[in-house]
Amino acid sequence: MFQNENIYIFLLILPIVSFLYSSVGHGGASGYLALMALFSFAPETMKPTALLLNLFVAGISFYYYYREGYFNIKLFLAFAMTSVPFSLLGGRFDIDATLYKKILAVLLIFAILKMLNVFGKESDTIKQVKLWQGLLVGVMIGFFSGLIGIGGGIILTPLILLFHWGKMKEAAAVSALFIWVNSASALIGQFSIGVKLEKESLILVAIALIGGILGGYYGSKRINNQKLRYILAFVLIIACAKLFFT
Repeated sequence: MFQNENIYIFLLILPIVSFLYSSVGHGGASGYLALMALFSFAPETMKPTALLLNLFVAGISFYYYYREGYFNIKLFLAFAMTSVPFSLLGGRFDIDATLYKKILAVLLIFAILKMLNVFGKESDTIKQVKLWQGLLVGVMIGFFSGLIGIGGGIILTPLILLFHWGKMKEAAAVSALFIWVNSASALIGQFSIGVKLEKESLILVAIALIGGILGGYYGSKRINNQKLRYILAFVLIIACAKLFFT
């Protein structure tokens, strides 16, 4: 992993990515995967590494949002009941590298739109999630989360806001724990088929945590980092294009 000639640039950008994702209640897997794609990491190392980073960064983010009182357990359970087992199932699949890149590129579009605040509007009228809606969303997001190596928050947050199931910070708190449980489940699925983490992954965890702690703290308060989000969106667009056309 660390044999990449541009690894120091990667390590410099990594905490910035974790900071921005953590600030909106996300673990950052889509960002980490985009970075790893840009720096030509081996596909077989990308998925488990991103899931591991998600566990730590999403966990920190959830802690700060929970402490501020934004967590809605009923909203969380509506999606997590089915997402966790299907994330485990998705984690047990290893798909063709070319197909993997194309699916990841499509999912990165959600991350780009989120960073550009396309789904950033709240509604004063909050609707309750119907049982069938929560179960269906959980199945779809859970499976693709495990399959690609993301926690699913980058898809869940826009859906919560789009369908008025919760407010911005409430969506962030729910998504943070949603990402954590899905990432843990998918990682168990990976381990069950013999996938192993590289030792260098722990170094990446330590570096990502720096940004994650700061992002979770300031994001749960009142930080406005829109310019940095535009920069990250630009990076994600480049990664998306690389994944589509290589």
